[in-house]
Amino acid sequence: MGIVASTLVGLVAALHGYILVLEMFLWERAPGRGLSGFDPAMAKATAPLAANQGLYNGFLAAGLAWGLVAEDPTGFRVQVFFLCCVVVAGLYGAATANRRILFAQALPGALALTAVLVAR
Repeated sequence: MGIVASTLVGLVAALHGYILVLEMFLWERAPGRGLSGFDPAMAKATAPLAANQGLYNGFLAAGLAWGLVAEDPTGFRVQVFFLCCVVVAGLYGAATANRRILFAQALPGALALTAVLVAR
C-alpha cells in the first residue's frame, strides 16, 4: 500500500505543478483560457490573480514532494498536512469558484490522503 500511497501523492504533486504552469505562465494563452473559460480580455485582466493562485499551487506541489523525500515521521506528517491543504482548497474552490474543482483537486487529494493514512 505504501507504493500506491506514494504514487498518488506524486500524482497530486504533479497535478499542482501543472496547475502552477497553467496559472502562472499560460493563463492568457489557449491552455489557461481553456481552464478558466475567459475571453482574452478577461484573461489579461485576471492574470495577476491567476499567477498568485499558481504560486500557491506550487507551494502545495513542493510540500508534497518534500513529504515524499523526507524520512518518517516527518514525511508522513508533511504529506498529511499538505494533502489536507489540497482537500480544503479543493472544497473551497468548488464551493466558491467552479464545481469541477471538487473532482479535479479535492477528490485526488482525498484519495491520496486516504491511501497515506491506510498505508501507515
